[in-house]
Amino acid sequence: MADGADIIEGGETIGGLPKIYVDAPSSLPFKKLRKRLLRHTQDAIRRFGMETPRANGEPPKWLVCLSGGKDSYTLLAALLDLKWQGAIKVDLLVCNLDQGQPQFPKHTLPAYLNSIGVAHRIITEDTYSIVTDKVPENKTYCALCSRLRRGILYRVAREEACDAIVLGHHRDDALETFMMNFMYGGRLAAMPPKLLNDEGDVLVLRPLIMCAEKDIAEFAEAMAFPIIPCNLCGSQQGLQRAAMKEMLNGWERHHPGRHDVMFRALQNVRLSHLADEKLWDFSELKSDS
Repeated sequence: MADGADIIEGGETIGGLPKIYVDAPSSLPFKKLRKRLLRHTQDAIRRFGMETPRANGEPPKWLVCLSGGKDSYTLLAALLDLKWQGAIKVDLLVCNLDQGQPQFPKHTLPAYLNSIGVAHRIITEDTYSIVTDKVPENKTYCALCSRLRRGILYRVAREEACDAIVLGHHRDDALETFMMNFMYGGRLAAMPPKLLNDEGDVLVLRPLIMCAEKDIAEFAEAMAFPIIPCNLCGSQQGLQRAAMKEMLNGWERHHPGRHDVMFRALQNVRLSHLADEKLWDFSELKSDS
């Protein structure tokens, strides 16, 4: 185990629930919200075959990537909850990557994870200096930062013998990515719920892919997670993704349920009604006359 690791076997419980719920509300609306998030998470894990046992029959080991934002906290809570219920059989190791961003609160996540008794590892890599050196001032850091972060997480997954890294991307993230690719990238692509890396040795899983961001935000607020802002690098203003989010949210405000319909479309692809000859052999289509 590398420096910065703090391993606590299992996950502690209190009052018959995972300890992460120690300060959770007891109200009926919160219980319904928790149940809805768990239902969507379990459905995604089952539907997309995320919980694949190892060849020897042992449960898979997942590296749960915790950034300190609302999505990754909710992901952790959902996985601990499902594991506690016996709904999934996986070994969890939480990982946070300290990228050297200014004013990053180094003690927030270790203190929180210790308080709930969750196995974790903290990695310190100064990717912030690399990104700020390579990216011009008028450009956002996100793309390069994401690539560097993903490479480090793959490395840690291998060091810890993990079968997958698990990310907190949700339904709205997938829709925003689809629209970004559609309008700016000239391709039809979103965020897959399950992906195999180029080397073929680590899976990327997104168990919250069917969860709505508004539910996640409401859950995180109710749970009073110690949120770490994502704009510590100062590179979040004016992003095309932010504009796309606002556009999609505007559609949802004017036409409630539009996000659900759009996400269903990602699961209902008709290749014969698109125009990619690499995926559909139009030349072989002939009439009987």
